[in-house]
Amino acid sequence: DIYHAQIMEGDIIRTIRENHQYILHYHTGGNPGRHEIDETQEIYYPAIMRAIVETGYKGFVGQEFVPARDPVKALENAFRICDV
Repeated sequence: DIYHAQIMEGDIIRTIRENHQYILHYHTGGNPGRHEIDETQEIYYPAIMRAIVETGYKGFVGQEFVPARDPVKALENAFRICDV
């Protein structure tokens, strides 16, 4: 849960790199508000997704957010951001 890891621990990329061997699945959520993962959010997902790929992760990334705007566009954008 990238959202909760960031708000509870901070430094999410370091946390992923140090603990990836224990992580079986990732899912997203913007901060603040757990909204879509776009440029309005504090969490910068392009860098996070690159860090996840660098660990060798081959699984899926789930989208778990509450869109503040058009949900279809929000999901399309999330797919684009996470497809690295």
